[in-house]
Amino acid sequence: MPLSEDEQRILHEIERSFYENDPAFARGVSQTTLYRHAGRNLKYAAAGFVVGLIVLITSFAWSLVLGLVGFLAMLGSAFVFERNLRKMGKAGWEQMTQSMREKGIGDAFGSTRTRLRDRFRRDEE
Repeated sequence: MPLSEDEQRILHEIERSFYENDPAFARGVSQTTLYRHAGRNLKYAAAGFVVGLIVLITSFAWSLVLGLVGFLAMLGSAFVFERNLRKMGKAGWEQMTQSMREKGIGDAFGSTRTRLRDRFRRDEE
């Protein structure tokens, strides 16, 4: 059901005031897509899987409980990876791999590293 002209006008006024009052948040919301969010979660899940594998390998010989924790971290990360991969679908996965080929794998993790560095730097000031 399409919106009436009055409803469209009200919606445009709300959107305009949103962009005027908090432009940084509005820009962040407009740039975040399902593909970007799922891609970020894929990176975190892959990192969690590697950390779980390291914990499993290093601690399994002397602590069965820590080895189990590492295995559960790997399992949980694999589930998160699979769920986000399904959210992205084939088109999103192809788009992400193409952008990684163009930018390089280091640049894919570089933006996260830069954002975290800037976030903690702002807290110090």
